[in-house]
Amino acid sequence: MYAIIETGGKQYRVQNGDTIYVEKLNAEVDEVVTFDKVVAISDGELKVGTPYVDGAVVKGTVLKNGKGKKITVFTYKPKKSSSRKMGHRQPYTKVQINEIG
Repeated sequence: MYAIIETGGKQYRVQNGDTIYVEKLNAEVDEVVTFDKVVAISDGELKVGTPYVDGAVVKGTVLKNGKGKKITVFTYKPKKSSSRKMGHRQPYTKVQINEIG
């Protein structure tokens, strides 16, 4: 059994026991989060929503809130002596899927 959920502007295919990294959620560690934007769900037969499946929810437990690796962004304009160097670390939430239904 699997489901396709939408969170943070992205879609994820999840099964029971999966661990996924999603955009940062407002949830503490060991808190149960509910994803109600289920695009599709399959338990032998595929049900696709328009745009979401009615009554379908996916529940998971927050394992960790953190930040990803640092990336360096360097912009410049040639021949203008103009440059700028920036760094960015994207925040994420690590979630373990417990229940699909």
